[in-house]
Amino acid sequence: MSQMYEAGQDAFKPSAEADARHAQALQDASIMIVDDEPMMIEVTQTYLEDAGYTRFVSVTDPRLALATARVKKPGLILLDLMMPGMSGFDVLQHIRRDDVLRYTPVIVLTAASDPASKLKALELGATEFLSKPVDESELKIRVRNSLAFKVYQDRLANDDPLTGLPNRRVFVERLKAAMAFVLMRKGRMLALMHINVDRFRQVNDTLGHKAGDALLAEVALRLRTATEALSSPDLSRATRQPVLARIGGDEFGLLLPDVEGPAAAADAARELLTVFTKPFQVDGQDLIMTASIGIALHPGDARDDAALLSNAGVAMKHAKSTARNCWQFYTQEINNVSREKLKLEMQLRKALERKELRLYYQPKVDLATGQVCGSEALMRWAHPELGMVPPGRFIPIAEETGLIVEMGEWVIREACHQIGQWRQQGLNLPVSVNVARHGLASGNLAGVLVEALQKHQVPPGLLVLELTESMLMDQVDTMARKLLQLREVGVELSIDDFGTGYSSMSYLKQFPLQELKIDRSFVTGAASDKTDAA
Repeated sequence: MSQMYEAGQDAFKPSAEADARHAQALQDASIMIVDDEPMMIEVTQTYLEDAGYTRFVSVTDPRLALATARVKKPGLILLDLMMPGMSGFDVLQHIRRDDVLRYTPVIVLTAASDPASKLKALELGATEFLSKPVDESELKIRVRNSLAFKVYQDRLANDDPLTGLPNRRVFVERLKAAMAFVLMRKGRMLALMHINVDRFRQVNDTLGHKAGDALLAEVALRLRTATEALSSPDLSRATRQPVLARIGGDEFGLLLPDVEGPAAAADAARELLTVFTKPFQVDGQDLIMTASIGIALHPGDARDDAALLSNAGVAMKHAKSTARNCWQFYTQEINNVSREKLKLEMQLRKALERKELRLYYQPKVDLATGQVCGSEALMRWAHPELGMVPPGRFIPIAEETGLIVEMGEWVIREACHQIGQWRQQGLNLPVSVNVARHGLASGNLAGVLVEALQKHQVPPGLLVLELTESMLMDQVDTMARKLLQLREVGVELSIDDFGTGYSSMSYLKQFPLQELKIDRSFVTGAASDKTDAA
């Protein structure tokens, strides 16, 4: 069954809402009875009405059974075998070959109860086999069991098992139907929102996938509550009710099938962002999370479902890259930027194998002696067409795609290679390299360091790893353990841009640091400003 993960617990627990939907689905399921004897149909229907079923489709001509089933899409078919014009065996065979009906449960009701008929029916795909005259109690049990299994199958196919929300396939189906509907209503439009949880990968990297699942389940619960608040109280407008679904790992889709205009969509996005204002508690820790939302409108932004989904995703990525914790409407300008960014990403993936990345070494000078006392390795991209691409343009792409881990490992190996060459020339200069959050969280950094230092015969003390203050302060205990592992390798550790984040001196005692780099904003005016000097 579809399940929700309860935050902070060790096991998956059934969703009460999903169970309620399960019970309702059993009651709402339609039952199609195919039998050439109207009296038999009436008796069977009476038995099932006593069990609470209310929706029935009757077919006395077996030649009409398949076409009727395609239109009515029953939850269960009760099928007689011995009928004039077309046997139940033939009907069953056609059902199992039909793309829409092939998984519909079929209970055979027939007077032909000989072993050969039963075996043939089961081989053709019958779910159950009941002999006439039918026992009322047994019929009710078999129908309920078959419908329950069908509902269970549908939930596996339609629901996301972690959150209990509809999955991407169902969302796309609802989107297609809503797009067709809104075209018939002049002056109205459809809004599609692509919701992405900011910094979710960081939660997975630092707290583990179990904690990430717990967080997503809680996010889904809050978004569902917010979506219900956006719903119309008029149940007759069910085709125009919002649809929330999980459409990716940390991504949710919200369909507003009938909005007056962009302002209404913006109001809805604003409401969705409020669900992130309260901390999420996972594994006993309070996590402050935000979300980025992209909005695409139909028919203005796209005419088909695939394009509309794509455009909403483009707008979401723009919101994430510019500010986070905000929403952004799709525009053609954003799309052009996205295409250019995607092109650059594809080229960046090949930059390493094509040896287009370079390390430049910025010297560190001792002001007292004027001597060079070390250097900082700065990565640059020598693009064959664009020339030197500035780090501010390609590093964010590398971080977003995870390429930064591989690139960071290359920097360490290349820096060790350069240190080794300098040592052969009699120069023992320390080199500082920047370490990205993804590289520190990957768990393989210590192994890369040991391999590179040994290969180029570099004393560990000549390599300095620079980390930013914000990286360390997010999960202090976890980061302290990782830094201790790096110190065991023998490399030096430095905090870069200190003072721009948490600026808490007490935290520094927990980290095995050898260097503290004060952010330039504190020292730029030291020569002329007494406050900066102090």
